[in-house]
Amino acid sequence: MKKTNKKRAEWYWGWFMVAPTTIGLIVLNIIPIFQTLYLSFFKSGAFGKGNVFVGLENYKKMLSDPQVWHAVRNTLGYTCLVVPVTIVIALLMAVALNGKLKGKGLYRTIYFIPMVAAPAAVTMVWKWLYNNQYGLINHMLNKIGISSVNWIDNPKVALISVSIIGIWSTIGYSMVLLLAGLQEIPGDYYEASDIDGASKVKQFFSITIPLVSPTLFFVLVTSIITAMQVFDVIYMMIDVTSPSYDNTVSLVYLFYNNSFKYSNKGYGSAIVMLLLLIIMIITVIQTKLQKKWVNYM
Repeated sequence: MKKTNKKRAEWYWGWFMVAPTTIGLIVLNIIPIFQTLYLSFFKSGAFGKGNVFVGLENYKKMLSDPQVWHAVRNTLGYTCLVVPVTIVIALLMAVALNGKLKGKGLYRTIYFIPMVAAPAAVTMVWKWLYNNQYGLINHMLNKIGISSVNWIDNPKVALISVSIIGIWSTIGYSMVLLLAGLQEIPGDYYEASDIDGASKVKQFFSITIPLVSPTLFFVLVTSIITAMQVFDVIYMMIDVTSPSYDNTVSLVYLFYNNSFKYSNKGYGSAIVMLLLLIIMIITVIQTKLQKKWVNYM
């Protein structure tokens, strides 16, 4: 009887401890997903009033809308540019900071600052740096004899310009996570490899990467999800009237324009459901493939 009461008390305490997170997920994530799915079957009026059921019309319109597929291409392109570069640089920085380096705490803080800075402020600074007339980057290029680049309005360059901001902003966060994973690796592995005469490069590929792979997998999944939802940087950097709009508009940016600028929340909801589907497919594929390269100690 005492064991039963003890188990029941543990069960209650367990649910009590996870209740805030569970309630938060339900209220902030699960319920909005179903609300968005429901709204995607309607043509909404101004201020969300006067919704008219249209069935699958929003999805049919979305599938035949070339701007949606531009947004899909741009979103995937941005993700492919930002995520691999961010993870590689963050991993190398984490390895460097995990070694014997003076002022490691200061470096960690400096690298993490872009993550906590306001996205609007960060984007405005970069927009000034990219300015075609008096931007610092073009000024430096002119100093070495290279002509100015239209970083923002050139359709061939704009997505790369936005991706650079995304990389710069997220390296610090990924680095901190990877650094935490590196610090969990027992030093015995490195000591044994030193005795065997393994080089630092050999240790990196044979010890560091395999043992930090669980953290690396987590960073990869979360980085892709975050990159797929890019909005603020593109919204602040690229105007709808810009020549590079079609080459940089993301799915979330397209959702924003349709839902709030054009007062068509039903169509905007359909676009968000497409984004959710793409993220789910990518995440499922990653989960299946992680069994082949992630090593859990």
